[in-house]
Amino acid sequence: MGSIMTMGEILVEIMACRKGQSLRSAGPLQGPYASGAPAIFIDQVARLGQRASIIGCVGDDDFGWLNIERLRSDGVDTSAIAVCKGAVTGSAFVTYRDNGERDFIFNITNSACAQLQPEQVNQAVLKDCAHFHVMGSSLFSFRIIDAMKRAIEIVKAQGGTISFDPNVRKEMLRIPEMREALSYILEFTDIFLPSGHEVTQLSRCADEKGAIAEIFSRGVREIVIKRGGQGCSYFGAGDRLDIAALPVAVTDPTGAGDCFGATFVTCRRMGKSAAQSLRYANAAGALAVASQGPMEGTSGFAELDALLARQDLPAPDRATQD
Repeated sequence: MGSIMTMGEILVEIMACRKGQSLRSAGPLQGPYASGAPAIFIDQVARLGQRASIIGCVGDDDFGWLNIERLRSDGVDTSAIAVCKGAVTGSAFVTYRDNGERDFIFNITNSACAQLQPEQVNQAVLKDCAHFHVMGSSLFSFRIIDAMKRAIEIVKAQGGTISFDPNVRKEMLRIPEMREALSYILEFTDIFLPSGHEVTQLSRCADEKGAIAEIFSRGVREIVIKRGGQGCSYFGAGDRLDIAALPVAVTDPTGAGDCFGATFVTCRRMGKSAAQSLRYANAAGALAVASQGPMEGTSGFAELDALLARQDLPAPDRATQD
């Protein structure tokens, strides 16, 4: 079936232990945890038993090797991760507000993450890639955007498909060249995975219905809108499906959207119906938010089936295609 690949930031996450805790004073922290949106995505793909690989950069330090060892142990091919001498692995420090919202202090643009070069992307690296996932958070420099464009063009030329989770900061969209680059990526996208309001960010339409129609007119085949605690909505081939979120206690929301997207993409690649794929994706998101740590809630089909059974929901058919 070919491998699923992605590219982008690989970092560690260190989190405050208490809600309301500030990083302006000393306090208990937990971590480091392997993290980075593309890394979480591809780890979830591998946990589902699919061939998975990531292109990225880490420093030659404990944080970098922590990530490589974690990804390898979960089945991810890490051969396209460059270990950069003299650069430090990216990091994110996270605090939690009393209302559940999070604040981040990132070191990405000045870390090994930013050392990713277009030269790392070539046909030899991507020769087995049947599906490539683009994470908008990775598009923080024009050099990386060039690398992403190159990857997309290679995969499309060899008959592969593309998924795109925009996950971009609003200020990025104020840069004309950045908006143009994101629009370019959308032109190649088969599966679009925005969260809530993001569906209108790359559209001329301010309302969801109009934005969806415009995005489909650009060649996108499927759109899944992630709505957090309200579940998700699927649009494709004239169909709409709305799936409620599973009722689970939220421990840490970090990585839930990445696990959701990875599971939906993987299930569709396996030949599952949209409805089956959405149920599994919802379950993956639920397991992710129930675990502390960005990658600690990734799951395989056994865990997903068990959760669906506990929710008194029928486990989706596991039929696949060759």
